[in-house]
Amino acid sequence: MSNSFHRQLVFTIKDRCRVCFTCVRECPVKAIKIINGQAEVINDRCIGCGNCVRVCSQGAKIPLCSIDAVEVLLQSKSRIAACIAPSFPAEFEEIPDYKVLVGMIRKLGFDFVTEVSFGADIVAQEYEKMIKESRYEGDISSDCPAIVYFIRHYHPDMVNYLAPIVSPMVAMTRVMKKKHGEDLKVVFIGPCFAKKAETTEIDEVLTFMELREMFNSRNIRHENTDPSGFDPPHSGKGAIFPISRGLYYTANNQESIPEERVIIAEGRVNYKEAIKEFEEGYIRKKHLMLLCCDGCIMGPGTSPGGKRFSRSNAVGEYVAGKLQNIDRKAWEKDVAEYSKLDLSQSFTTEDRRLAPPGNEEVLNALQSIGKFSPQDHLNCGACGYDTCVDHASAIVNGLAETEMCLPYAIEKLHDSINNLNVSNEKLARARAALKQSEKLAHMGQLSAGIAHELNNPLGVITMYSNILMDEAPEGDAVRDDLKLIVEQAERCKKIVSGLLNFARKNQVNLSETDVVKFVQHSLNSIVKPDNISCSCESKIADPLAKLDIDQMMQVLTNLEKNAIEAMPRGGTLEVGVEGDADEVTFIVSDTGTGIEKENMDKLFTPFYTTKEMGKGTGLGLALIYGIVKMHKGKIHVDSNTDPLHGQTGTTFRITVPRGR
Repeated sequence: MSNSFHRQLVFTIKDRCRVCFTCVRECPVKAIKIINGQAEVINDRCIGCGNCVRVCSQGAKIPLCSIDAVEVLLQSKSRIAACIAPSFPAEFEEIPDYKVLVGMIRKLGFDFVTEVSFGADIVAQEYEKMIKESRYEGDISSDCPAIVYFIRHYHPDMVNYLAPIVSPMVAMTRVMKKKHGEDLKVVFIGPCFAKKAETTEIDEVLTFMELREMFNSRNIRHENTDPSGFDPPHSGKGAIFPISRGLYYTANNQESIPEERVIIAEGRVNYKEAIKEFEEGYIRKKHLMLLCCDGCIMGPGTSPGGKRFSRSNAVGEYVAGKLQNIDRKAWEKDVAEYSKLDLSQSFTTEDRRLAPPGNEEVLNALQSIGKFSPQDHLNCGACGYDTCVDHASAIVNGLAETEMCLPYAIEKLHDSINNLNVSNEKLARARAALKQSEKLAHMGQLSAGIAHELNNPLGVITMYSNILMDEAPEGDAVRDDLKLIVEQAERCKKIVSGLLNFARKNQVNLSETDVVKFVQHSLNSIVKPDNISCSCESKIADPLAKLDIDQMMQVLTNLEKNAIEAMPRGGTLEVGVEGDADEVTFIVSDTGTGIEKENMDKLFTPFYTTKEMGKGTGLGLALIYGIVKMHKGKIHVDSNTDPLHGQTGTTFRITVPRGR
């Protein structure tokens, strides 16, 4: 007998998949492959448990729909029987009388409507016989197709322990075909879409939700339906089959099976543990009654949101009413007749276990998600796998991606944010530098024009003032006035000269220079008050670089003089040099009063100065900026004026290429 065939049961709607990995976490066999962040079901590994459909809040996982195929069947000339699973009272609690539901199913076009629970009656007897045998070695119930798939594909060594008995669905199909002929078409209606791939003996399988959809599409409602009873054979105690321990209660009619010989496990965690312990020999010579979900009343083909105990109660009340009204003689006659049917089946192994990856491959995969030591293994389960090693193994096997590791993804995000902040800071500096360059270019053009216009009259004033001063006798008060005119004219001339130097694009005459000696020489070239200590520090391996000595000396000495003027009460002036193979950086740092924050973006603006009147022209830093840019360098300033934030003072860092 054929016990399964290849059929895809679950599909993914990619547009709805939201990278939550819930389906990976809930899949007992990890039959989910992540491709570009989207979860796709691997049909060859799927056991049809329906967990992924049940837990997907976005509706990205949908089961195989059989409505169209059933509609085609109903429109054919064949006789068709609907065999409804015994869990139907749990699904259709809103329908007050089960006969109304039977009438609704008949309205769809079925010729016969019968209960699969009669199949449970005769199957339970087969289990009872098997368990009571003296040579009984233990077995695993085979009525849940997802359990059968799990053992055949992932515990193939345990296939021989699967009970060689058909499920109630198949048993009822054989009953109906014996009663009505082999040409009868059978549609099973139940709570589980794994049944769609259980056997070729069933023509089609509808879930309860699909049945509801067919009712709605044809406007079939219990208010407009006449009641109708089930077609024979009628069931007995087998109607309790879908609730927890249902098979045990159905099989143990005379309480002849000791409860200690039966182990019952339901749910994706419990059934796996039971099979594992059975395989390892801890619970051998036991009958394992296993269900992949929490009882058939909570199957993946039932409507979502149902209450387990309310559903269990609905089934219990239906069974109690059924047993009160059962025609026991007719039932016993039917059981005796159909128990002679062949209710056996055999199973083949289809090993779908993945070969475990090598230790080195797993180690490399762990490192790819930032796990370099056991302390890095958080085993948080956010990726859908129980441990980081499981996740790494899945990466090696092509089932998972590194981005599934949430701590690693968060760490990468933080790094990206930090890098972005650094890039933004660099971009802001570049924009500020560009803005400053544009501003200085405009100022340079204006300054050049003003300087040229002022140079000639200043020269005339200076020349004639000197002539008049030479002609004035010693001691004459006019001579002192003329001397003042000459001094101020010379001062104006220096300002004009500074403007021209600022405005013109001077040539840079590079020559190889020992920057360490150059920095020391700059310090020796300035006058240092006694209350200021100076130091020179070198952190450079190769001191040679090509610079314009005169212009760079002007830069350093101007900065050093400014630093001294910023420390009227004394302090420390530190001048240093550092660099790498491509650049050299000069550092001038003081412990002075610092530069106010609101003045930082005005530092290199011509004529801007914070010095007292007559002590500065405001061209020094502008000239320094121009010289540094002519060297294709960059200048950065840090300053602190608040003692609460540390040592006050200012640090200039000037970086220029080595020019080699």
